[in-house]
Amino acid sequence: MTARREQGFQPFDRMRPLAQGIMKGWKKRSPSDSLILSTDLEVMGRQPVNDLIGSNMGQRYLTFLKESLDGKLPGLGENTSEPEPLNSETVLSNLKVVLNDVRTSQEILNIFRTPEPGYQDYTVVEIDATAFEKGGMLTIDISVGHAEAAGSFDLFAGDSKLPTEGVPKNALASAWGIPPGGIEKIMYTFERGQSFQLGATGDWFSKNGSTNAFLATISVETGVEKRDSN
Repeated sequence: MTARREQGFQPFDRMRPLAQGIMKGWKKRSPSDSLILSTDLEVMGRQPVNDLIGSNMGQRYLTFLKESLDGKLPGLGENTSEPEPLNSETVLSNLKVVLNDVRTSQEILNIFRTPEPGYQDYTVVEIDATAFEKGGMLTIDISVGHAEAAGSFDLFAGDSKLPTEGVPKNALASAWGIPPGGIEKIMYTFERGQSFQLGATGDWFSKNGSTNAFLATISVETGVEKRDSN
């Protein structure tokens, strides 16, 4: 991959809405899947090619198409599997991060949804940094996808009750109003090992119900001077 980047290779943008729909729908280790997506790029049906092998393939495929359009979500009753990580530091749609001296950084790729103005509808990422007994600097580098919604992110203590409406007054640090395609950083110094919750939600100025993807690189650095949190 390093050599390919040096030659000008551009990696696929996994935060595009279409990419998110595909990753949500595909089946792990299936050589080929047929996916039906709505005009909003929500997965309506999945038909792995291996499940079609045998008699009456045409009729079964036609049934799959009809059931998808009827909203019956064929092939999605079982749990969908996310694609294999691109490297050991990348986890897709796993909303729990455990950091320690060996693994000091981890990526989370997921989506958020925009609530009604004045409310919160968090996608919650659990962050376990209890292994850092002497504390450290928690840094969260946030990239928002290219769909319609802007994103707002709040960091809470692990035992905090997340608000469902109003300004999150108990947040430890925040980054609000990150536009589509934008990047931002949250930094928070903690003095002893502890757990956190990162809440991702749509900005109140975005359209109610609109969604977008986010990529959060979460890391802990030890032995740094205390800084003001964002």
